[in-house]
Amino acid sequence: MLRLPTIRSQFSDLADAASREQMSYKGFLAELLLAECDDRARRRSERRIKAAAFPREQSLRAFDFDANLNVDAATINTLATCEWVRKGQPLCLIGDSGTGKSHLLIALGTEAAMKGYRVRYTLATKLVNEFVEAADERLLTKTIARYGRVDLLCIDELGSMELDRRGAELLFQVLTERGEKNSVAIASNESFGKAHMFRRTRARQRQNIMGSLGVRSRLRPGNRDTRRRRCPG
Repeated sequence: MLRLPTIRSQFSDLADAASREQMSYKGFLAELLLAECDDRARRRSERRIKAAAFPREQSLRAFDFDANLNVDAATINTLATCEWVRKGQPLCLIGDSGTGKSHLLIALGTEAAMKGYRVRYTLATKLVNEFVEAADERLLTKTIARYGRVDLLCIDELGSMELDRRGAELLFQVLTERGEKNSVAIASNESFGKAHMFRRTRARQRQNIMGSLGVRSRLRPGNRDTRRRRCPG
């Protein structure tokens, strides 16, 4: 049995349009198949976005570049092509509160999901807690492998809360194991060099993380006149 829900639901409308436009049989069939393919692509994108577990909808079109003058629109539009995801490169968005880090992280993750990549969003503290619990239950390898299957892992609010040594080491293990195989995008209010939560683990693993960063964007608030219109960070 063929599953063609779009053709079934739109057949009458497309047939009427084909009759009005005196379309050939081949042209009519092509329109039916294109409608089905387009709708399937849309449904796949919706499933990938839902699976990413974003906390809210955010888009690049809704980002206020005028309120965040230090965010370069051309750079963001280049990132939206997701070429860095295809190459397995990481992205780090660093900036103060109110500079739109979370907005851009979710929006770029959404763009990746729409382009066919498997994406997963999580807060840094939530991810670390999950790894700690998995380690206690001897399920760490399985949990890391589950996150390793996604093409892009989006980690938000890194640096907002201090992590203990064990949590930091588990997080670094995940980042280093992804390497150049899969991408990770991080939003943080502190640079890796200043992140207090990584001071003890940084000496051993900092070179691996920083050496692989393909893109780093430093975000800063706009001038005094635009700060009242900051996007949520």
